[in-house]
Amino acid sequence: MQIDVIQNGKKNLIAGFANKIILLICPFIEKTVIQYTLGAQYLGLGSLFSAILSVLSITELGFSTAVVYHMYKPASEGDTAKINALLAYYKKAYRVIGLTILGVGLAITPFLGHLIKGSYPEEINLTAVYLVYLANTVVSYFLYSYLESILVVYQQGNIKSTINSFVRLMLLICQVLALLLTKNYYCFAVLMPLFTVVTNLWTAWRVHQLYPQYHAEGKLSTEELGSIRKVVAGTFVQRACIVTRNSLDSICISAYLGLTMTAIYNNYYTVLAGIIAFVNIVSASFMGGIGNHVATRSVEENYEEMKKLDFVYLWLGGWCTVCLLCLFQPFMQLWMGPEMMLPFPVVCLLCLYFYLLRLGEIRYLYTSANGLWWEQRHRAIAETAMNLVLNIVLGKLFGVYGIVIATIISLFLCNYLWSVSIVFKHYFSMERIKDYYLYQGKQSLLVLIACLITYGICAAIPLSGLLAQLIVRALICITVPNALFYLVYRKTKRFLYAKNKIFGRIRRLV
Repeated sequence: MQIDVIQNGKKNLIAGFANKIILLICPFIEKTVIQYTLGAQYLGLGSLFSAILSVLSITELGFSTAVVYHMYKPASEGDTAKINALLAYYKKAYRVIGLTILGVGLAITPFLGHLIKGSYPEEINLTAVYLVYLANTVVSYFLYSYLESILVVYQQGNIKSTINSFVRLMLLICQVLALLLTKNYYCFAVLMPLFTVVTNLWTAWRVHQLYPQYHAEGKLSTEELGSIRKVVAGTFVQRACIVTRNSLDSICISAYLGLTMTAIYNNYYTVLAGIIAFVNIVSASFMGGIGNHVATRSVEENYEEMKKLDFVYLWLGGWCTVCLLCLFQPFMQLWMGPEMMLPFPVVCLLCLYFYLLRLGEIRYLYTSANGLWWEQRHRAIAETAMNLVLNIVLGKLFGVYGIVIATIISLFLCNYLWSVSIVFKHYFSMERIKDYYLYQGKQSLLVLIACLITYGICAAIPLSGLLAQLIVRALICITVPNALFYLVYRKTKRFLYAKNKIFGRIRRLV
């Protein structure tokens, strides 16, 4: 079957972008309503349960990637029987995963109280609310989630994005009304699994409507199962490390500092996650070209291209870091109030956390394009273990400072230094690693200077109103760091390359 890649890509981009906006806005509205109707402890409770279930759900990581990867060839050849067999395997695997999450989730129920320091809302049955969150996680594994793979294979992600966007908006409306009318957290929580059922059933109906030839039936050969398991093993530890990073932080904060601090931390992380999601749209747009160039160009050409792409991405990441440093506190005070704010030094640490993630993003694309999943397995396991141990030790000693510092240390040592050595050892060659550190170090130093200058200017302009302060600081953040970057880079080859590429694309779009 021939797929109109360009046309489908445009539809997916529009629907995906709209979906990201909705997924970014909805948590802000939801958290605001909970804060002003029920209080911070309820926010912390939801964050804790979501974190626990994110950790439990790592058993799924890798299966969807592996199955979709093995569907592309039979889909292009019209091999319906092979896709049906893959769907049958996927369905069976998801049911096993769902039962595993359910079993482990029920097993930790008696220990929930030990994960919360201090009090929690007296009118809430902790176990009952947790079971609702558990049901919301588990129900997807038994209701046709495996059929989403068909939409991915045939580049129909816009359908899934549209369904998710619509259902998420309806869920938000119903939850807000439930809170405003009843001020009852049970009414808020029980809507989640109900709308998850709606999402899955609607998606399944659309898949059957578009592709009625596909049903979960048949068996895979021993060789095919072995191939799938290899891909699963290669991707599992990578994605598990990413997924559990913030979840472990939230669980440790709840255990050491209580639900209110968990809520405060996750409010800040919600902002970070939203910015990361949009910045990642840029990096994701490079992936197809990088994969093609790794296959068709020399290592030297790809290394030079990586530096050019890294330049563009670190400019964007550096600018976002400056904005976070200058705008985080007035925004949080305006949104949640002064009692729901972290100390400014913690904000500085969160900005460093954000920038460390940006440092490795383009290099990570070359890791993926070269299939270096298996080579990264020890690094990913070490990062998760180090993060957990340091969270426990430093969190007990220094509170929220220690937990954020623990994540930064594990990120720098494992996600950055170790990961760099792997991709250079297996692809770029170790001879270039010094040059890589040097150019990233120079660009990072300029970002630090931009942060200091921009924040100094923002702090020197006293404004009484929070909204006015936010607007003025935003204007400063738009102009000052970008002007500084331009003055330093305007005559460099990487800047001229980026300018020609960006303006060239704009001219083609116009």
